Amino acid sequence: MSLNKSEKAAVVTDVSAQAARSQTLALAEYRGLTVENLNKLRVDARSKGVYLHVLKNTLARRAVAGTPFEVAQGAMVGPLIYGFSEDAVAAAKVITDFAKTNDKLVIKGGAYAGKALTVDGVKALAAIPSREVLIAQVAGLLKSPIQRMAGVLAAVVEKRGGTAPAEAVAEAPAA
Repeated sequence: MSLNKSEKAAVVTDVSAQAARSQTLALAEYRGLTVENLNKLRVDARSKGVYLHVLKNTLARRAVAGTPFEVAQGAMVGPLIYGFSEDAVAAAKVITDFAKTNDKLVIKGGAYAGKALTVDGVKALAAIPSREVLIAQVAGLLKSPIQRMAGVLAAVVEKRGGTAPAEAVAEAPAA
């Protein structure tokens, strides 16, 4: 069923608003996927904050015109599902993970930071850990030297036959 002019304008406005909030666009051809598989993909995407939409390519080109995703217009050919995400890796990760388990979903390209991504670029972006994992890794790196210093100090105190600083405070006479 085709859309009338006002419905097309509403779709373009909606997708343009989503593109303005997003960092990443991932494109995949969905030819041959069953409705059940598409629904699984949408549920997975929704849970990870990814906006997935099947669009006519002409509407998608209009929606991304003037945005950093305009560079991906060359890949907008064929029946595509468009994935936009505010998180830099979420859209690429959702589409790549689903494509690993379902060969009917074929990654076509994408865009990130104003640069067009090839299929390999989308897969490389999907391989980057999520924001939460990266924050945890940095916190671990910051905590590591402090833990090592505490371990060294405890070993020095133990070697000298003294008590550990926490035990020394507990044993100190009350004034």
